[in-house]
This record gives sequence, structure tokens and C-alpha cells, in this order.
Amino acid sequence: MLRIGLTGGIASGKSTVAERLAERGAAIIDADVLAREVVEPGSPALAAIVERFGTEMLDGTVLNRARMAELVFADPQARRALEQIIHPAVRARAAELEERTSARFIVHVIPLLVETGQQDSFDLCLVVDLDPETQLARLMARSGLDESEARARVAAQVDRATRRRAADFVIDNSGAPSDLDPQINTLWAKLLQADTPD
Repeated sequence: MLRIGLTGGIASGKSTVAERLAERGAAIIDADVLAREVVEPGSPALAAIVERFGTEMLDGTVLNRARMAELVFADPQARRALEQIIHPAVRARAAELEERTSARFIVHVIPLLVETGQQDSFDLCLVVDLDPETQLARLMARSGLDESEARARVAAQVDRATRRRAADFVIDNSGAPSDLDPQINTLWAKLLQADTPD
């Protein structure tokens, strides 16, 4: 079994790359999906968020993710406080899911992999990369943000060069979706070779 940490900047196409790997037989554990799961109504993490940030972060019994995002992307201290609540819960859930799978390759999709220093916890660090202007355009189109909001969200993550230095393998997603396939085929061949006993 090979454990792969997959990361990339916001709107880089991490989910698309994960889907292509899943098509080839990899098990996918997505931290963003788990981050939603661990703050469901009645969860300890949601209770901790309300205690720290107040009931104004709720819509009824549900976390208002847009309001929370607006706060933490404008306030680094608030972002760190939220991460201290969410990250341990997500990691615990990811470990549970990993124990249940028998897949040959397990891909953990973790947006803040490098920021949280987890790259060395995996057998391989895979980075989805793209040029900054394409990233901004995709982020604004996807999330309905203006340019200053989009730039703030990009700036909240580790810089591109630091992320690339942490990579064992880089997927360039600056082009069309079809441009991914040759790169993922090359990656998959390397994975198969790496997981083949001598």
C-alpha cells in the first residue's frame, strides 16, 4: 500500500486529479469532504466553533460556511483558531477511513498539506500546479469572488514555489482537462512501479 498526499492551491484542480486517480483504482480520502462531515449538527467540532466564534456562525443548527470563510480569510488569528478545531477532527476521521480500505493506493486530498507540515507523513507528495493568473480566473469563476477577494484567498495559502519544492511529483493543470491524462498516466505507471516488490 502506498499513501499519497495530494495538494495544490485553491482552484488548482485537486478534485479533478483525485477523480482521475479514483478511476484507476485509488481510494480517495478528501479532507474538504471530511471538514464538512466533522462539523455536522451535534458534532463536538461544531460545538467548539460556536464556543469560540459565537452563534452568529450558525444558520439554525448548521454552520454558515460562507460567513465563517469571510471571517477567517480576513483574520489570520481566527483562521488558526478554526484550524485548531477542524484539523484534529479531520485527521482522526481520515485515519478511520484509511484503516477500512484495502486499496493498493490511498490518496489523501489535503489542501493545506504543506502549510500544516504533513508532506513527510506520506510515501509520496503530489502537487497540482497551475499558473497564478489561470488560478485566479478559475477561482473567481467558481466561487463568484471579485479579484481582491480571490487574491486574498490565494495569499492565505503557502506560496507556489514552497508547495512545488515539497512535491515528489507535479501535475500541471494550467491547460485543458485533456492535458491531465498523459501526466496522470505517467504518475500511475510510477506508482505501480514503486509498489511492485523487487
